[in-house]
Amino acid sequence: MARMTELTCKLTCVPLLCGVIFLLGSTACTNTSAKVENTEATPAPLSLPVMTVRMDSTSSSKDYTAALEGKVNVEIRSQVDGYLDKIFVDEGSYVKKGQDLFKINDHTYQEQLNTAIANLHMAQANMSTAQIEVDKLTPLVRNNVVSEIQLKAANSAYDAAKASVEQARAAIASAKINLGFTLIQAPVSGYIGRIPKRLGTLVSKNDAQGITTLSDIEEIFAYFSLSESDFLYFNAHNKGNSLEEKIRQLRPVSLVLADGSIYQHPGKVDIVNGQFDKTTGAIVLRATFPNPEKLLRTGNSGKIRMEEFYPHVMLLPVSATVDQQDKIFVYALSDSNRVKRVSITVTGKSGTNYIVSDGVQPGDRIVTAGLDNLQEGTAIMPQDTLGARQGAAMVNK
Repeated sequence: MARMTELTCKLTCVPLLCGVIFLLGSTACTNTSAKVENTEATPAPLSLPVMTVRMDSTSSSKDYTAALEGKVNVEIRSQVDGYLDKIFVDEGSYVKKGQDLFKINDHTYQEQLNTAIANLHMAQANMSTAQIEVDKLTPLVRNNVVSEIQLKAANSAYDAAKASVEQARAAIASAKINLGFTLIQAPVSGYIGRIPKRLGTLVSKNDAQGITTLSDIEEIFAYFSLSESDFLYFNAHNKGNSLEEKIRQLRPVSLVLADGSIYQHPGKVDIVNGQFDKTTGAIVLRATFPNPEKLLRTGNSGKIRMEEFYPHVMLLPVSATVDQQDKIFVYALSDSNRVKRVSITVTGKSGTNYIVSDGVQPGDRIVTAGLDNLQEGTAIMPQDTLGARQGAAMVNK
């Protein structure tokens, strides 16, 4: 009886034990599955490059369209009317001051001079006749032979004849000047421009277009314009108590030629126009460049490149920023490697970097790529943590 009771107990316990084992196995599977699901629901932090903000030196440049002119740019015109008889120079040739350039037919002006000389001789003869009359009447008046009125009339006639002589001499001088104007000479040394007139062309002092232009290009003037805002920035950020002093202390400027190359000689801004142009709202500045190789000519175009040096500024890559409306943001990294969007103040641009004055501090870390995937408070894995620590150490030093 006792053995049957023991057997019955064993048979009863086996199913119970199996049930317990099944329940424990099921619970373990459920926990394992939950762990797998939790692991899949929590993605790994993004691995993004990070840089440390630090102070640096840089320069920023800005280009302004410029028009070039020779130091002396003279329009050669005729001062008398006549046909062009001779052309002594060719287009583009170099001439010296006083060299003959053009000859206008002078027959008319030579005859005018001859006429003036003949009139002088006639006036001198009339003056001699009037002098004889005065000499004749003077003793007669003294002896009361003739009245004093006759002598006064003779003296008046003599004065009129003398005035005619002076007038004739002035006419001769004027005729000589006009005759001299028929030979046009170079007023300065320089290069001849285009000559649209040809031999036999009738030229006049009233022509809308001159005969040619003559340029002295030992030095070249480059004229460029600053907008009102640029001029105010220029006035505020350059040292000096007056505008003239600010200009004297400006750094040399560069000239960017039409092919994109930089002219080998630096220039100097030396003058500012006295007023703004009402139509464009701009003010004109002038920079002077030496031109020993005569590479630059009047009429060339180019760009004035003005550079400004910044000795201690923060530089951030443009690619590490986000523009939104009128503000610029970066993603700064906290000690827990979570990002925070921060607005920065940009004062200029140098190459591919922004010059920043506010919003971040030296030693701050910012994300430099992958910004489209970031949101406020996102945790990341910095790719350049060592570099960030080294940058921070350099700032602390």
